[in-house]
Order: sequence, then C-alpha cells, then structure tokens
Amino acid sequence: MKDLEVRLAALDPDAGAAVRVIGYFDRLAEAGGGLEAIVRGAAVLTGCPARLTDEERRLSLRVEPDGAHGAPGAPPDRSWLNADVGPAGGGTGGAVLWLERPGPAGPVEAMVLERAAAAVRVVLVRTRGRAPVRAGDDAAAVEVLIDAGAPPEARRHAAHVLGLTGAAQVRAVALARGTGIEPVIWAEPGAGARPKADREPVPNPQDSPRSGIGKAVSLDCVPQSWDTARTALRFTAEGTGDDPGPRSVRYDELGGLALLAGSVGPATPLIPDELALEHAAAAAPWMLATLNAVAASASLRGAAAALLVHHSTLQERIEHAERLLGWTIRKPDGRQRLHLALALRRLRRHPPSP
Repeated sequence: MKDLEVRLAALDPDAGAAVRVIGYFDRLAEAGGGLEAIVRGAAVLTGCPARLTDEERRLSLRVEPDGAHGAPGAPPDRSWLNADVGPAGGGTGGAVLWLERPGPAGPVEAMVLERAAAAVRVVLVRTRGRAPVRAGDDAAAVEVLIDAGAPPEARRHAAHVLGLTGAAQVRAVALARGTGIEPVIWAEPGAGARPKADREPVPNPQDSPRSGIGKAVSLDCVPQSWDTARTALRFTAEGTGDDPGPRSVRYDELGGLALLAGSVGPATPLIPDELALEHAAAAAPWMLATLNAVAASASLRGAAAALLVHHSTLQERIEHAERLLGWTIRKPDGRQRLHLALALRRLRRHPPSP
C-alpha cells in the first residue's frame, strides 16, 4: 500500500491522497476504532472541523482539525459537506457525518466522507443494531466511554454527562439487540451516579435482551469493561429449547471459561464432545434443555424440578443421553465435561463482534 501511495502521488497528487485516506480508515476499522476516532480522522485529514449527528440516538460528536474534542457549536449548516450514514435498514438512517465547510467537495473531501461514513455505519450497527436509544441514556457519552481511542478529556466530559464522578466504579453491559450490541453503563451502588446511569442489574426475564455484564472498573478503564462485557455476552443463551441457558452472564463468574472465548469461533474445528452433543441434540426435542438443567443444577432432583418433570422421567432421559454422548453425566467430572461442551456450543452460536 505504501509503495502504491508513492507511485500515485508522483503521477497524481489527488489519487495518492485518496489511497492514503482509504488506507487510514481501513486500518482504523481493523483496529476496532470507535466513533470519536473516526470523526477525528475526518477532521485531521480534511483540515476542518468534523461532526457526527444522529437525532434518533441523540448523538453528537464534534472534533477540531487538530484532533481535539470540540464544543457542540451551532447546529449543522445544510450547505456544509455531508454524508448520510444510512441506509435505514441497518438502523443508522438518522446519522449524518459533516465537514464544516461549504461545497463542492474536492477529491480528498469526497473520499473522506465516503470512507468515514462507511466506518461509522459499521460501528453503529455493531453497537446499536435496530434498537432506539432508551429514555435516560446519552448515546454519545456512552459511545465515548467505551471507545479506547477517545482522549482523556472526552472521556471525562462523557462521564460528567452521565453523572459519574471521578471515583465512580462502573460496569459496561452489552445488550444483544437484533443483529447489533447496545452498550449500557451501569454504575455500581454508592458510585455517586445521578439517575442518567443505570444502577440496577439487567433483569433476566424471557422477553429481555441477552446481556453480558463486564468487570467493575474505574472510569479510565471502561473500554476494558466493555471488552469483558462482550465476552460474557457470548456465553449467554436465548433460553429456548434450541439454545438453553442463562440470558444474562457476568464476566466475574466465568473464571477460566473466559479464556475459551479468545480461541473459539465459528471456524474453529469442533472437538469430539461437541460433535457428541450435537448428535444427542438431534435425537429428541427435550435433549438440550435436559442436558443444560443437569449441568446447571446442584443435584438431579434440582434438575428435575427446573424441568418440571418427575425424577424417574429425568433418570430415563439421562440414560438415553448418556448412550448418545458416550460418557456419564451423573458424576461431577461428567457434568463438568457436559458444562464445557455446552459453553463451547454457545461461543460458536454467538461469535465475537467486530
């Protein structure tokens, strides 16, 4: 890419600049850059203030040409260069990227708008899906807090908007919304948060979104909590017959299982225990729910109570399951083996987000 930039710059300065713009935003996307980093790139590359607005999410980010976090300023002028982030089908139709300069756009400005808008679209779909922002949330502040590339002053301002003090302990929570993930900041009790920050744990009823709850951290470490929240989300389940298990998982409770998340994805070869689990699951509609209850319960009687079946019925199901699995699940080591196979299955069903 660097050699291509040099050759194009010698032949056509505009073409060389366009290639540099493409390379910049591609590298930013590969690194998982957040909204603040994308808007900052647009401002620095064009030499004029840039901003991102989204009325639906009540989101507004503005960055000066030197890369500093900018004050909100006056409402956008329709004569400014801009690009719709849409399409609306991705849940991002209300977002607009602005360059605070009247048109027409030169080759560099046009390329910056195109590539930056595409990068913004990926982030918004990834973190918000199709869900509207809930009342009381400040979308821009939350996005800045979870963005590892946001400057310290921007993070302090975002914390202030959410009513969080410098000594606050918070957790990032990842909520599964359609095809996206919605970030929420949950203030620990006694953290000195005003009502704008959630204080209660995410409930676990059947109609609530799947949720991964990250580690409790200081305000400077919210991006790390967000990473752990997304890891925890992968261990959640829909709570259905085809995907039984908890709809809400805390990273703190994963222990060594969290190490699996970094090495297991849709393309990772299945181990024999996973193949055996899928073979058993195909044998009966009650199989997965029964195996999950056995793995999650302290006793077989507890599992029978959770399944609302008689103890003798559960014994018959277990005998059938053990023949298909090839190992016993009535002993602690067998249940641990089953628990691990179920965890691997959830990790494959819920791959890591970009």
